Amino acid sequence: MLAEIRRAPLGAADRVVLGAPPTTRPPCAADRRGDSAPFLVLASCLPPNRWSLRHRASVAGGMLPRYVRSYWPARRAGSAAGEPPMSFVTTGDGVQIYYKDWGPREAQAIVFHHGWPLSSDDWDAQMLFFVGRGYRVVAHDRRGHGRSSQVADGHDMDHYAADAAAVVHQLGLVNAIHIGHSTGGGEVARYVARHGEPQGRVAKAVLVSAVPPLMLRTEANPGGLPIEVFDGFRAALAANRAQFFLDVPTGPFYGFNRPGAPVQEGVIRNWWRQGMMGSAKAHYDGIKAFSETDQTEDLRAISVPTLVLHGEDDQIVPIDAAGRKSVTLLRNGTLKTYPGLPHGMLTTHAETLNADLLAFVTA
Repeated sequence: MLAEIRRAPLGAADRVVLGAPPTTRPPCAADRRGDSAPFLVLASCLPPNRWSLRHRASVAGGMLPRYVRSYWPARRAGSAAGEPPMSFVTTGDGVQIYYKDWGPREAQAIVFHHGWPLSSDDWDAQMLFFVGRGYRVVAHDRRGHGRSSQVADGHDMDHYAADAAAVVHQLGLVNAIHIGHSTGGGEVARYVARHGEPQGRVAKAVLVSAVPPLMLRTEANPGGLPIEVFDGFRAALAANRAQFFLDVPTGPFYGFNRPGAPVQEGVIRNWWRQGMMGSAKAHYDGIKAFSETDQTEDLRAISVPTLVLHGEDDQIVPIDAAGRKSVTLLRNGTLKTYPGLPHGMLTTHAETLNADLLAFVTA
């Protein structure tokens, strides 16, 4: 798998990202730094029509202070009394978790859990689909990912599940349907088993291209992947995370390395954008979390109806040791497989997946 990533050629999207001048605002550091962002960092947050040499030069002449005055109140809204900004939950260990909450508050909630190393933005196609059909849709950025706090510790399934529980508790969600992709599927399994079902908050669950029960090859799990695969991930991330985060989506994640595959440059750029928003430490530690966490007992503990969806050409989380094994451990599980579809099928084949998700949600 790592060899496939390294062999993946750089496409036009990569050249745009790496070499061309920006045509839109580059990622804004202040988006992640909150109220402590220095004024000069805020200059990077100017909208696209301000991103010219003339306007950069005008920063010292007074435009930046005016921009700051219009920007700062919005950033501080809701925090004057020491409360976290709107759309953040503060966990028991002080981590701020960013979340989205769309749709009618009285509607049934669908909670989406994203994969490594992405963010809640990876669920755009599904969230728009379901909110358009009257559901309440919620998604959060895992700790160290996206817009959530870039903390040094807690990058493990126990904390991931506890953070999800904090979001659910703050929003008062009951009878919710939890859908997780890849590492997010592991998060769903642990959340439902240890928090959601014991608290009576979960109606159904969906595991999409998910990592449970265990990715790592062990004596008890001979069908898993050898530790060298994950060591290779760690080495590539530590050596050049930006390049690694181009190679993964260009190659096996979406199956763009397959002969004749229709490469979608925007999808590659969006994967890279989401990954680079997060913390290198969270991503590095997260490799151990998604590969070495044995969730056999989590799956056995889940009794709510659970749909397992997996692409048969998943090069990241091979189906035999994941989806096909998970459904044998679930008490009320159903497996649906997709011939030829990749790990990132929620994006490349959103229309197909959305229809199957809707059928399960409404059943």
